[in-house]
Amino acid sequence: MADLDTIKVDLTRRMDGALEALKREFSGLRTGRASPALLEPVKVEAYGSLMPINQVATIAVPEARMITVQVWDRSMVNSTVAAIRDCGLGLNPQPDGQIIRVPLPVLTEERRIELVKAANKYAEAARIAVRGVRRDGMEQIKTLQKKSEISEDEERDWAEQVQKLTDSYIKRVDESFAEKEKDIRQV
Repeated sequence: MADLDTIKVDLTRRMDGALEALKREFSGLRTGRASPALLEPVKVEAYGSLMPINQVATIAVPEARMITVQVWDRSMVNSTVAAIRDCGLGLNPQPDGQIIRVPLPVLTEERRIELVKAANKYAEAARIAVRGVRRDGMEQIKTLQKKSEISEDEERDWAEQVQKLTDSYIKRVDESFAEKEKDIRQV
């Protein structure tokens, strides 16, 4: 006999995953303030493979508009500089020995608009992921009803609870987007 709690736990876990993915995407959007998370998506050509930058260097934020990258192996400095320059964030790294300084330029209004559009795209992808999880939950419930493991009334009640769960996650995605948009626009 299946129960709603088991289904809800699985759906909640998967919806939490969609929300976490959204937060990771948002952390990569530059808002004008330096953050080590900004360089998280950067992959460096190291020892014949692509490695996350945090596996070849230490990332620090000494001031609000500057990131420093302390490369551990001197031979990796040039490939790290190239990876930062080519990551699509519009950054201009400046090597100084084994330390790479990455100043963050002031955001233009045009760039802010682009960042808001990107944030909206990430938020929509998260909404779609949450709705996909809802669809899976609804299919599980319908299957249980067809197998006569639950009644039609239970199916209706469970579907309603899954919809409420979905609505709460969509609301959280919308709130995260609104917060990120405000953050981008006020810098």
